[in-house]
Amino acid sequence: MVGFDYAISTPDGQTTRSHLCRRAGGGRVTRRARFAVGQLVQHRLFGYRGVIYDVDPVFQGSDEWYEQVARSRPPKDAPWYHVLVDGSEATTYVAERNLAPDEQGGPVRHPRVEELFSAFEAGRYRRDLAVN
Repeated sequence: MVGFDYAISTPDGQTTRSHLCRRAGGGRVTRRARFAVGQLVQHRLFGYRGVIYDVDPVFQGSDEWYEQVARSRPPKDAPWYHVLVDGSEATTYVAERNLAPDEQGGPVRHPRVEELFSAFEAGRYRRDLAVN
């Protein structure tokens, strides 16, 4: 694939980015993400919970970061998620295979929640984006 623009189709039918990947030769690629922006998740290996605030269709970090941090060597060609960690100021970048739906269902305590989301309803966060 060429370029850095893409779209992610989420389980609830929304697109979380406004651009599409381009293959060398011009074909478009849309990847299906298992989780959506605003969805509560739990890390399978480390147990923390959080809320997804962004989705990448494939790994977008550096090779150096991957080698140092992604010790379980999750696939780079599957979706990766930006997560606000509950009860912390931390954010994480997590491979799809390391996430599970959160069973607790309560709100996430993180200082950026109000900046990124407009409401918490029915166990998930909603983001109302302004349309120009």
